Amino acid sequence: MKFLFVHQNFPGQFKFLAPALAADPRNRVIALTMKKMAVAEWHGIKLRSYAAGRGTTKGIHPWVSDFETKTIRGEACFRAAQQLKAEGFIPDVIIAHPGWGESLFLKDVWPQAKLGIYCEFYYHQKGADVGFDQEFPARDDADVCRLRLKNINSLLHFQVADAGISPTEWQASTFPEPFRSRITVAHDGIDTVMVAPNPAVSFALPGDVKLTKQDEVITFVNRNLEPYRGYHIFMRALPELLRRRPRARVLIVGGSNVSYGARPEEGKTWKEIFIEEVRQQISEADRARVYFPGTIPYPQFLQLLQLSTVHVYLTYPFVLSWSLLEAMSAGCAIVASDTRPLHEAVQHNETGRMISFFDVTGLTNEVCALLDDPVERARLGANARAFAQATYDLKRVCLPRQLEWVMLVANRL
Repeated sequence: MKFLFVHQNFPGQFKFLAPALAADPRNRVIALTMKKMAVAEWHGIKLRSYAAGRGTTKGIHPWVSDFETKTIRGEACFRAAQQLKAEGFIPDVIIAHPGWGESLFLKDVWPQAKLGIYCEFYYHQKGADVGFDQEFPARDDADVCRLRLKNINSLLHFQVADAGISPTEWQASTFPEPFRSRITVAHDGIDTVMVAPNPAVSFALPGDVKLTKQDEVITFVNRNLEPYRGYHIFMRALPELLRRRPRARVLIVGGSNVSYGARPEEGKTWKEIFIEEVRQQISEADRARVYFPGTIPYPQFLQLLQLSTVHVYLTYPFVLSWSLLEAMSAGCAIVASDTRPLHEAVQHNETGRMISFFDVTGLTNEVCALLDDPVERARLGANARAFAQATYDLKRVCLPRQLEWVMLVANRL
């Protein structure tokens, strides 16, 4: 069969599925991406880059600027697809992440191709991320109107897509019927063989400091340090954690940009805003035990999880981070927010401890309780790993489900 993958930052969520299809010599696999690729082929997949032909319109109505951007990207992908068609490539199945609009017009190039889309999240005016954190209210009452229009991209995809795939039941549940019934739930998968406990792990820090499993280490990881992933809550717990745990080292990993939600005031970052909020509550000696390594390479990230004594994961009701499931696979003792995306993975007192997202004192108490109880940490970590292996293992569970879904898409009448 002939497969076309479309992702603005390929491989993205398809980093296992695309190579698995390309490994079959009977298949031909091509990927379209806006990312400039240094190579023409990756794991047997032919890579084709494309670029937007124009920028967004100056002064356009702010409610529709998001969809204009998606239309521009959709047009760029459409032109690239036309070129592929002119070269004789006719895909049987197109697998796309539609979130940036690239796949909007692909069925207009290949009407007979089957289109499967990655269903990451459908926006809601209430009951999900919007309005969850009252500390950051909407700056404009009309944001509900903008949000409604933000779903135009998904609604248009529902008209042309043959089926969808979603990584979690909760994320799938955000999508409306009738398309929800065409979504298969299959996680992208965790390589639980590679992401595994390592008692001999060490982690180097500035100043010739080397941490091992004998050290007390609290870890917190975001792609970017921002409210959507509870960075502000963790930082507010930090002064008391440092006071009660004089030997602990705290590793806070993540960038200074914004992945989700609103940006802070001009010239500021969420990272610095909440550092400044708690700075006066933390002594200079205690600040020396807090490390912000920024974004780190994946092998170093795995070492950090393997090293962790207690790992903290917080999130709004939004897409579930891979990092939580990787922490489970690594056997971490986890303290997590009691928000709906986590309910599929973390069972309180079984695979982790759960606290209200906003409960700073509860977060502090749970972390300290686990730091004082190595037997309980070992039990929770072992349970978390066993659950990750049974539910999210890449080769035994998730990749077979994804491949079944691909065949479902291909054979859809």
